[in-house]
Amino acid sequence: MLTGDFGRLFRYGVSGGLSAVTHLGVGFALVRVLPPVVASAVGFVASVVVSYVLQHAWVFRSARGHGDAGARFLVVTGAAFALNCVVLWVGAEVLNGPFPAVQAVAIVLIPVLNYALNSRWTFAD
Repeated sequence: MLTGDFGRLFRYGVSGGLSAVTHLGVGFALVRVLPPVVASAVGFVASVVVSYVLQHAWVFRSARGHGDAGARFLVVTGAAFALNCVVLWVGAEVLNGPFPAVQAVAIVLIPVLNYALNSRWTFAD
């Protein structure tokens, strides 16, 4: 069994992968009956729920109540969404960088910041 910081990082990576699969799976399932943006939005919301549940119970094994932890998680998630938009805007629009490279920077940067905030604030006991 993976324990300690390495185990927690591993569990965080797995939870992120499952969250991404949820987003894609729900989105692909719903795009047949809903407009693509709506289908993706529902998939995103589902992925946030999966991510929260896994991080609270499994990744960080937090004893913090769901009311407090859930509100904090939504703040961190909202900040991450905003940061993603800023990184993409600055990188692709202001600096005229190629979208794949700019998105790659965001994909690396944001989970690191999310992990730091969620481990030290959202789910800290």
